Amino acid sequence: MIITSAAFKHKSKIPSKYTCDGENINPPLELSGISRETKSLVLIMDDPDAPSKTWVHWVVYNIDPSATKIEENSVPSGGVEGLTDFGSKGYGGPCPHSGTHRYFFKLYALGRTLDAPEGLTKRQVLENMDGHVLDETELMGLYSKK
Repeated sequence: MIITSAAFKHKSKIPSKYTCDGENINPPLELSGISRETKSLVLIMDDPDAPSKTWVHWVVYNIDPSATKIEENSVPSGGVEGLTDFGSKGYGGPCPHSGTHRYFFKLYALGRTLDAPEGLTKRQVLENMDGHVLDETELMGLYSKK
């Protein structure tokens, strides 16, 4: 399973358009190599370089496993958005106070859909996924405050 973006390469700079310095919208993502056994996908974007904890920027679960693209500024097909550490649902782009931070777009293939309401936290989604992950992959981008 592979996750890529036309906007940036793995381990390279995320364009400011997708950050708090720009339009603060999600970048386009492409998904491939998803197994037929997959019943749903989960996407979690977080920043392990935040000063107090790993900061959660986007949580989307129950994504349709036939999805091959997540368009710029959109919720993936079938996706249900969870809560971020900004205290709201939806994408919150990179916005480091200082230095270069790493942002991980983690994609998980699950053997079931999550019977869960909208607005779960990353922790709650991970608990619901426990024992049902078939595959996982990630795309990492970098960003430094202007």
